Amino acid sequence: MKLNSYAAEFLGTALITTAVIGSGIAASQLTEIPGLALLINAIATVLTLALMIALLQPISGAHFNPAVSFVAFLNKQMKFNSLLFMVLSQCIGAVSGAALANLMFSQTLLETSNTTRSGSGLLVGEVLATGGLIFAILIAIYNNKPQTLHWIVPLWIGGAYFFTSSTSFANPAVTLGRALSDTYAGIAPSSALTFIGAQFIGAFLGLSLAKVVRNQ
Repeated sequence: MKLNSYAAEFLGTALITTAVIGSGIAASQLTEIPGLALLINAIATVLTLALMIALLQPISGAHFNPAVSFVAFLNKQMKFNSLLFMVLSQCIGAVSGAALANLMFSQTLLETSNTTRSGSGLLVGEVLATGGLIFAILIAIYNNKPQTLHWIVPLWIGGAYFFTSSTSFANPAVTLGRALSDTYAGIAPSSALTFIGAQFIGAFLGLSLAKVVRNQ
C-alpha cells in the first residue's frame, strides 16, 4: 500500500475520534438529559463517519478501524506488513483525535479516563456492535456494492448507538482514543482492554456469519 493510504487512515480515524469525543463534551455542556446527549453524540459521529468514508474510501478503503483491517487481512485482501502499518496509522490517528478534542474544549491534552464501563451485558453489546459492523461491510462487498459503504456503515453505527448496551464503540482504535479523554465519551483503560477483546471476538463472528450467508 502507498503512503497516502496510511495518511488517509490516520486522518479519517483522527477526525472520527475527534467527533466522538468532541460531540460528547459538547453534549454534556448543552444538556443534562441523557437521551438527548446520546443523540447529539450519535448524530455527530454518524455524519463524520459518512463523510470520511465518502471522501477517503477511494484512497485507503476507509477502514479507520483495526477490526476491519484485521478482517481484510484474514480475507487475504492485504499483507501482514500493510496490516501493521494500517493499524499503527489508525491508533496514532485516534490518539491525535483525542488530543484535538481535549484541546478544543480546554481539557488536558491527553488524560486517562476514569469512566468504568464493565459487565457482561456491555461486552455482549460490543460483540454485537462490532460483529454487525463487519457483517454489514462484508455483505455489501460480496454483493459488489462497496460504493454503498458510506451510508451502510453509518446506518449500522447510528442504530447501534441506541440498541446496544455499550452504545457501540465497535472500533479498537477509537476505544484507545476514548481512554485518553476523561469526558462524556471516555472509557477507563481497564475497561478499554475488555472492550477491545470483545470487539475482535465480534469481528471474527461477523466474518463467520457473512461467510455462512454467502455460503462459502
